[in-house]
Amino acid sequence: KVLLIPKDPNDDKNVIVEIRGAAGGDEANIFAGDLYRMYLKYAESKNWKIELVTLEESDAGGFSQIEFTVSGESVYSLLKYESGAHRVQRVPQTESQGRIHTSTATVLVLPEAEDIEVEMNMNDLRIDTFRSSGSGGQSVNTTDSAVRVTHLPTGIIVTCQDGKSQHENKATALKVMRARLHDKIMQEKMEKEGEERRSKIGTGDRSEKIRTYNYPQNRITDHRIGFTIQQLDRVMEGKLEPIIDALIEEELKRKLSGEEA
Repeated sequence: KVLLIPKDPNDDKNVIVEIRGAAGGDEANIFAGDLYRMYLKYAESKNWKIELVTLEESDAGGFSQIEFTVSGESVYSLLKYESGAHRVQRVPQTESQGRIHTSTATVLVLPEAEDIEVEMNMNDLRIDTFRSSGSGGQSVNTTDSAVRVTHLPTGIIVTCQDGKSQHENKATALKVMRARLHDKIMQEKMEKEGEERRSKIGTGDRSEKIRTYNYPQNRITDHRIGFTIQQLDRVMEGKLEPIIDALIEEELKRKLSGEEA
C-alpha cells in the first residue's frame, strides 16, 4: 500500500532553509542559532553539505536571520516537516531571576526549483552589489562582492554575501530567488486546492506553532501529531530521527486513509 502512494515530486531535491528569531527578542535570536546548530549536526550525520547564503548576527548571540542551502541525498524528504514556528521554553542566559521564558523562532524550508518549473524573466530582476559586512570587523570584504536581487513584480528580495566572489553570490542569490518564486506559485495553488493539503503535515500556515522545546523537562513535543519525547538534549545535538520518522509515519497513515476514503 505504501508503495502505491504517490511520491512527493520534491522529495529528492536540495533545499534552502531560512531561520529567523521571532517573538522573544535576544532569546529568540539565540534560539535561532541553536536551531541552526541542530540542523548543521543533523546534516553532518547524513553527509549533507551546508552552504551559508546570508546571515544577520544578533548582539546577544545567535541570529536575527540566517539562510543556508542543504544539498545531498533526499534532503527535502526529511527536512520538509521543519517549516513553521518553533517555540522554546527555558531560563534565558539574560534572566537573573531564574524565570522560564517562552520565545519563538520561525523556520522556512524551500525545495530548490529547476529552471523549467518557474519562469524567471531577468528583465523583472534588479541586481545591486554592495560591500559585505563581516562579523566583528574580521574579514570584511574590500570589494562590492555581496549581491541583492529584487524581483520587481512581487517585491521579493534575496541577499547573498557569503560566497567568495560577486559571481558566486549572484548565482546563489538567483537560485534562492527561483525557489522563493516557485514557493509563492505553490502557496497560491495550495490555497485554491485547499482540501487535498489536509493529508500533508507542515506545509500549511507558516506561522503555525509546530513544536515546543522545553529545556527544564528535557522534553520536545511536535504538536501536529501529538508526539513527545524526553530527549531534547539529544535532538539539539542533531539526533532528529525519532521526530522525523514519526512525522513520515503519520503522513503515510493520513495518505493511506485518504486513499481508502
